[in-house]
Amino acid sequence: MTGGAAAEAAAGVAAHGVGPGAPLRPQNPAEKIALRSLQLTWPFYFIGALYVVGPVLGWILAGLAALALFLGPAIRRDLRPTGSIPPVVWAWILGMGVMLIALWVGHLNWGFGAKGTIKSTIGWAKGWALVALFPFAGAILPVRREILVRGHCHVALWTLILTPILFVAPMIGLPEKIFTSPLKAVGGPGPEYFSVYFYTIDPGAGVPRWQFYVPWSPFAALLGVVMVLFALEERDRRWMAAGIAAGVIMILLSKSRMGLVGLVACTIGPRMLPLIFKGWAWQVAAAISASMAVLGTALLQMLQDGVAAFKGARADSTRVRETLQRIAGERWREEAFWFGHGRVAPGPHLVEYMPIGSHHTWWGLLFVKGAVGFAALLVPLVWQTALALVDAARGPRGRLPLGIMMTLVLLSFGENIEIEAYMFWPGLMILGLHARELSDEARDRRLRAELAAQAAATARMQSTGAA
Repeated sequence: MTGGAAAEAAAGVAAHGVGPGAPLRPQNPAEKIALRSLQLTWPFYFIGALYVVGPVLGWILAGLAALALFLGPAIRRDLRPTGSIPPVVWAWILGMGVMLIALWVGHLNWGFGAKGTIKSTIGWAKGWALVALFPFAGAILPVRREILVRGHCHVALWTLILTPILFVAPMIGLPEKIFTSPLKAVGGPGPEYFSVYFYTIDPGAGVPRWQFYVPWSPFAALLGVVMVLFALEERDRRWMAAGIAAGVIMILLSKSRMGLVGLVACTIGPRMLPLIFKGWAWQVAAAISASMAVLGTALLQMLQDGVAAFKGARADSTRVRETLQRIAGERWREEAFWFGHGRVAPGPHLVEYMPIGSHHTWWGLLFVKGAVGFAALLVPLVWQTALALVDAARGPRGRLPLGIMMTLVLLSFGENIEIEAYMFWPGLMILGLHARELSDEARDRRLRAELAAQAAATARMQSTGAA
């Protein structure tokens, strides 16, 4: 490459903000909205606005994506979609639409009335709908991965700056909760979604836990896992270090067992997948399998002891969750198999009055929306996970989507993901973006095959004519 060509290429890299030292600038309104929203995460939290901002952001970006599809070439050049809606994104859209239908049927079956149905429909628009809207926006809008990655690192920098204040707050006698925002008037799952905290006290252990900018600590831990996943994709080493450090701090200070599992599994797992194509890896696996004949019993006992210790670390929490799941399963099977109960139900003293249908996405879905709602989430989730698994085995592009899917699955076994989608939105956008990349790649393969076939046909005709 000549000196002039090299300079031109470097200028192009800098302009597009891709390169380790290049400034990263948004190239269109969609990128500006996404990046700015991430940069303002902590300021939004300080005024108790995150639960309002998340759904508004989802509907704005999805509306912009729908407008881009509708106008096509007529829209401004930097917002033109590169293709149509990928099949897996259609699955998310249809699945979340089925959720709404199941909600309506459940409310009708249990006689909750028009007022209750309208209120729950608004809740769907702020919860389950986002699980489809953000992948749709990511698949259609020309938002680059780098923008979402860098935006997460901005959140990480805010977190690192504020953590010392949060950490010393209980030591110097500052209150747990600072205030609850008047924005709670818009409605939501509870006042904690609009409250600003220094820390909270674990009722079982009597020690402080930190939830940072989300309503409770286990959710903060899994957002910490997501922060690490995004940071590992950052090309600038300083931003990467900030992202990893902040994510690990969120996991440790939240004191969540699930976060520790996610930190190991969701970061290492996707990077191990390419080994399935390595012959030496299969030889190592065969050797390990053979050694299990000797060590298997001891390892199994160690694993069982580890699981018992894991559950015993917060025995009260484990007991409540298991009881909630058992009650939800029994009432689903006996009372509302297909379309569920329409909404969560108050829990007894046995589960510390926690709502039946909470603290577990799958049991919650069965209780609230029945087998129909369960399938509506399972199908697109399995489909998206399979795509990410295959792509992660092929190369680095699939690591982040697979890590996000693994975190989402892990989150689903301890939380209700629909009421946390408003903070999980960058990961959901990555899923749509990844689906777009796979769809574009498949389209390019088809075009190349068609061109090759046409070239071969032309060559045959020419050879026949010459003969």
